[in-house]
Amino acid sequence: MKENLETIPLIDAFSAEDECPFCFLERKAEQHALSFILGSAYMEDDIREATDKVGFCRHHYKMMYDYGNRLGSALILSTHLKKLNKEMAKEMAAFTPGKSSLAARLKKNAPEAGPKTSLGDWAKKKEQSCYVCDHYQTIYNRYLDTFFHLYRKNKEFQELFAKSKGFCLPHFGDLVERAEERLNDAQKKEFYPALFSIMKENYKRLQEEVEWFVVKNDYLHKDEPWGTSADSVQRAMQKCAGGYPADPVFQQKR
Repeated sequence: MKENLETIPLIDAFSAEDECPFCFLERKAEQHALSFILGSAYMEDDIREATDKVGFCRHHYKMMYDYGNRLGSALILSTHLKKLNKEMAKEMAAFTPGKSSLAARLKKNAPEAGPKTSLGDWAKKKEQSCYVCDHYQTIYNRYLDTFFHLYRKNKEFQELFAKSKGFCLPHFGDLVERAEERLNDAQKKEFYPALFSIMKENYKRLQEEVEWFVVKNDYLHKDEPWGTSADSVQRAMQKCAGGYPADPVFQQKR
């Protein structure tokens, strides 16, 4: 299989026999981004400008804290907070409370359809804005396109795909959505049955592994072999929602 800078990460991910190759890629990209911004990059003006603008989500703030470079995080936060405070003051100055009504106050248990105020909308957008998420999303879109390029053109990659363990539900959904854009009708007739077969087979496999994990925790079966079920709980969690719940904390190498 011919490899280049675009295809090598994807081929490596599928060769790793992970529960989801795209989770594998996401973890690598996420860790690379954190090492980059908390290495020496936080001293560079263009990087600080980007992190000041978008900030980080809750998940990646936690990863930054765990990474261990407190000074790097403090430098990033010091300039980000300056920008945030200016924006917040501007939003507060422009804010006008809505008119209250008895009917609105009585609807305490009504489901929220989204922010009802300009300030609420601003805060929600800040909550969803993240330098690391944006970094990965850009790379991820290229990975999806590369996946379908290899799937259409490369027999060896088709074999890797066929032998894979499938995908987590979030990445499975993304694959289906992107297939609608990248494959013609004839290719879809081939791709979807293959993808669905891989997903059904591997989700059934995990269900059986988790079921055996439960059985093994009964003292009547304590002497029977674990087989592949010993780490099935974390792999099943990954399959259902993505990510690696059993991963150790990602920390700065000293």
